Amino acid sequence: QVQLVESGGGLAQPGRSLRLSCVASGFSFSMYTMSWYRQAPGKERELVAYITRLGRITNYADSVKGRFTISRANAENTVYLQMNSLKPEDTAVYYCSRGFPGNAWGQGTQVTVSS
Repeated sequence: QVQLVESGGGLAQPGRSLRLSCVASGFSFSMYTMSWYRQAPGKERELVAYITRLGRITNYADSVKGRFTISRANAENTVYLQMNSLKPEDTAVYYCSRGFPGNAWGQGTQVTVSS
């Protein structure tokens, strides 16, 4: 059974940082591209970033380029999203997903950026 469990969300002030983690189980983690998506209230879910199986290729939404970094630790079945210089418009529920486009989802973790 595929499971993706996100953690690390919370409340942050503008300009601060958060690091999200997603622990995967139930499939061969190292064989899949992994991605992060987000969904803000009243908006559609959008891709934030993805990383290929060995981490050699990453890609980011224009809105987060230069501020967010996706990485992975295959030995730990974990994918990360380091979020720096947070802005209020980054407020959303962040979802870890297997594949790109995503075909399995975690429950999400809330990120709120507010002063």
